[in-house]
Amino acid sequence: MRILFIGGTGLISTACAAATVGAGHELWLLNRGRSRLATIVSPERVLTADAHDEAQVTSAVQRQDFDVVVQWVGYLPSHVAQDIRVFAGTRHYVFISSASVYEKPPSNWLITESTPKRNPFWQYSRDKIACEELLRQAHSEAGFPATIIRPSLTYGPSQIPVAVNSWSKPYSVIDRMRRGAKVIVPGDGTSIWTITHNSDFAKGLIGLLGHPMAIGEDFHITSDESLTWNQIYQLTANAAGVEPDLLHVPSDGIIASDPDLEGSLWGDKAHSAVFDNSKLRSLVPDFKATLPFSLGIEEAVGWFDANASRREIDHEANARWDRLALVYEEALLSATKGL
Repeated sequence: MRILFIGGTGLISTACAAATVGAGHELWLLNRGRSRLATIVSPERVLTADAHDEAQVTSAVQRQDFDVVVQWVGYLPSHVAQDIRVFAGTRHYVFISSASVYEKPPSNWLITESTPKRNPFWQYSRDKIACEELLRQAHSEAGFPATIIRPSLTYGPSQIPVAVNSWSKPYSVIDRMRRGAKVIVPGDGTSIWTITHNSDFAKGLIGLLGHPMAIGEDFHITSDESLTWNQIYQLTANAAGVEPDLLHVPSDGIIASDPDLEGSLWGDKAHSAVFDNSKLRSLVPDFKATLPFSLGIEEAVGWFDANASRREIDHEANARWDRLALVYEEALLSATKGL
């Protein structure tokens, strides 16, 4: 198949690009050509355009015919509305949404594709919900061949996926662990979470591309391994070769120190997240996530250790975590003394 990735150079999409080519498909990319990540697509199959500029995209894809278009960087309904116009003739359009669209707080411990979609805490998730609704409407009214895919927290060699960390400079939490600094864990660390390696996510996605029974449907793609946040932090520390000094702080306390975390905590990681992948397996029966977090996080820490230039530190976040740890430890001490 001829497959176009819009974006295609991010953490998840890079693994999926490799899997797509490995499966024998002809892969094309459309992006601005500014990513630092290497791709496996030859230069003549890279279309340069701003994915959110309709005129640029229309010009870039003219005279091209794709069996599948995968939208990795659609965040707003306007992005999806543009795609519906530009790619009206494609045979399969795949929108990468987010598992954070599922209701928060959850009403049931097990998440399926029929779990309600509402998130009052995170605008990012509400925008994704609006994108999904627009695609369902386009499919229902005009037969637009859309499939919705929802990754949960997915990582790869260049990311350390703990609940409180710097997303842009993820080595920061490893640095704290190795320095013996307090490492912030939300709540008591017993919430159960699902973390998926990007190579495992790719297995599920590849099986759905071009699948006629996937059109008009939605799927999440996650690992079947569920761990508490305490286990996730401990396995991360094991990979870093240290014993972590964990400090459990209520999520509202963390958000008070950094309001920008309201979405990713109250709107996502503060709640348990266990997924049922039965719907995915009904179309991709061989799907199985094979890389446990214990091995995946060793790979990730090793990636940072292999090159000093990768070990960037978020000093602003570090200072914020230090202040939070000091305030919370003083509060615990006062409570212990009965003050």
